[in-house]
Amino acid sequence: MTLPAIPSSRRALFRSAFLARLAGFFAGGAATGAVAPTLPPRGAGPDVYRRLGVEPFINCTSTYTINGGSRQLPEVIAAVEQASHYHVNIDELMAKAGPRIAALLGGEAAMVSSGAAGAVTCGAAACVAGGDPEKMQKLPDTSGMKNECVVPAWSRSYYDHAVRAVGLRMIEVDTLASLERALGPHTALAHGQANLLAPNLPFTLRQYTEACHKRGVPVLIDAAADLPLKPNPYLAAGVDLVAYSGGKILRGPQTAGVLLGRQDLIRAAYQVSSPHITFGRSVKVSKEEIAGLVVAIEALFSTRNREAEDRQWLAWFEHIRSRIQQVPGVTASIVLPRDRSYYPTLQIDWDPARIGLEAGELGARLLAGSPRVMTHAEGEGRGFVLRPAAMYPGEHTIVADRLVEEFRKAPGAKPKPVLHPPAANLAGRWEVTIAFAAGSTTWNLYLDHDGNQLRGVYRSPVVPEGSLTGSISAERVEIRSHGRHEGMEFRYVFSGAARQDRMEGNVALGWEDGSSPWVARRVP
Repeated sequence: MTLPAIPSSRRALFRSAFLARLAGFFAGGAATGAVAPTLPPRGAGPDVYRRLGVEPFINCTSTYTINGGSRQLPEVIAAVEQASHYHVNIDELMAKAGPRIAALLGGEAAMVSSGAAGAVTCGAAACVAGGDPEKMQKLPDTSGMKNECVVPAWSRSYYDHAVRAVGLRMIEVDTLASLERALGPHTALAHGQANLLAPNLPFTLRQYTEACHKRGVPVLIDAAADLPLKPNPYLAAGVDLVAYSGGKILRGPQTAGVLLGRQDLIRAAYQVSSPHITFGRSVKVSKEEIAGLVVAIEALFSTRNREAEDRQWLAWFEHIRSRIQQVPGVTASIVLPRDRSYYPTLQIDWDPARIGLEAGELGARLLAGSPRVMTHAEGEGRGFVLRPAAMYPGEHTIVADRLVEEFRKAPGAKPKPVLHPPAANLAGRWEVTIAFAAGSTTWNLYLDHDGNQLRGVYRSPVVPEGSLTGSISAERVEIRSHGRHEGMEFRYVFSGAARQDRMEGNVALGWEDGSSPWVARRVP
């Protein structure tokens, strides 16, 4: 692909840093699988992160949005930077970019979206409004329209928000019979995640699409983390629309995505999306992201060599595994993907009898050290997975050294906690108030108390019934809750002090949500 030259006056600021990164990329041998100790230019050019007090890290979480997504291809970076120097009409650009992407990926039509979530939202809106200007303006009020979306129970997730945002009600199904019953005059679409291609499910993706198509219901699949394959396995199974992230294994702009599939639905999805002033205005995609994503997809079929990338990543994993397994009690195994749309990972585990660290403690140490290393080491377990797609050549040696350092410094086995007689009997009903950042809520709890152990149930304004487990030692209490709404699970950890008629402390809301104070009062 040939891009017009940038006037020298506009590129001076970026030239040295970009050329340094580009040289580092090719020195690393991405196309050949060679491994070279070449890191991104951390000191070159304006330091946009450090001047804000934010220290970059080595990213072993691969494609996680919260950590910046995967490592962008150098030609994508060049395309984004070059596109930023010129102005074009977005409708004209998308009219050319969509057919180019569709031709490369093997679909009838395509559009660039604001990530895979934006693709799902616009695709769902297309199935509801169908390009009708009045319906597009009315969304997310779907009264008088088809407003139901069927979804297999095992394919629910937090990402259902992208569909529910349109004003759709999710109808869970778990068998072909329940699917047939759920499909009706109010069904706008059928939805699901990439796991619908997994084996040994109650029904296959082909059976799913055939049952839906008999009732005139289109099928939309969220395959955000997948690499778009040609021929496309979802379209081959009859799927009407499939969404991909541009910032994951495609290695394009992190906030771009692709919606691929039926031409009429793609047209309706683009009509309801930005830059048009309608429901999808908020899921905006820029000219730079469009240009960068086109180049990322072109690279997939030209300059990229996925087999060579996997070989390089496997070589990194072999090095890390050989180093960390020198520490007694540490084991590691390479996990190969089940299909070509994903990539290998490294599972790291350790013996708690030798290494007295929980995964979350290790993750915090890796992130607090120098250089910082971001990992999936979270929670109370004794293992985590390491993923490669955001790492640069040479960083694997640093990761191995940091892991060895932290494992060797780790304390021995943790002693079992000593439980003291409870200071109060907590059996009975409680009313709990949780104070959030800008609001509050009230829960109703019922606890059973047996020695130091607590069990029970709770009800919140959102969760009709959730479970509780916990313990009390002297005045120290810890209660864990587990609830569900739609495709989302909530797991909180309440900790604090307990007296006969009052408990209070802080509740951990989840790794993305921080903590909040809570107070519980006994209900007579």
